[in-house]
Amino acid sequence: MPAQPSHNAPPPAPEALRADARENRDRILRAAREAYALHGIDVPISAIARRAGVGVATLYRRFPTRASLITEAFAEQLAECAGALDEALEDPDPWRAFCSVFTKVCAMQAADRGFTHAFLARFPDEPSYVGERDRAEEGLALLVRRAKEAGALRPDFDVSDVVLALLANSGVVNGVQPEAGAASRRLVGYLLESFRTEGAVRPLPPPVRLELDQLYGAG
Repeated sequence: MPAQPSHNAPPPAPEALRADARENRDRILRAAREAYALHGIDVPISAIARRAGVGVATLYRRFPTRASLITEAFAEQLAECAGALDEALEDPDPWRAFCSVFTKVCAMQAADRGFTHAFLARFPDEPSYVGERDRAEEGLALLVRRAKEAGALRPDFDVSDVVLALLANSGVVNGVQPEAGAASRRLVGYLLESFRTEGAVRPLPPPVRLELDQLYGAG
């Protein structure tokens, strides 16, 4: 007598499970990047899961914390930012080095406000991410000091002015969509000219002690 067909489907092969897991992971990361670019990093996890077409439980299996999802979603951009900083620190021209990093950061801010928010957020459970951010802050302060010592950056420039400039850029980026990129580049051009020693015709008012964290809620 022939065996009766089973009504229970056989379990998928391990290779199929791995492929399915990879596909889910890629969909989640893609959905997270899209959502963060549109709305910043405060998008609910449930909204990202819906955009990715997976359940919330599936998302949490891949990324057990909100911080782990955010850091993985922006890992490539964080590496790009770190690479730009390292390249600038090796540049023998202090003014060119400062300009290249400032221009790069503003361009990334214009391209994806989600990355800006992610980079500025503090995730104490992600030590490698915190280390990268701290290293970036130290490197930026060094670039400012070198450019001032070389006489290229106006002497009354303060490292907190970078935050002030990024706040201004954030306002432009969020206020002139879809022309954010072009408007940001124009603003950066104006700002860099004002930062130069030659532009220091009159002294500036005292600096405002701003921290990078204050950019998090901008826009």
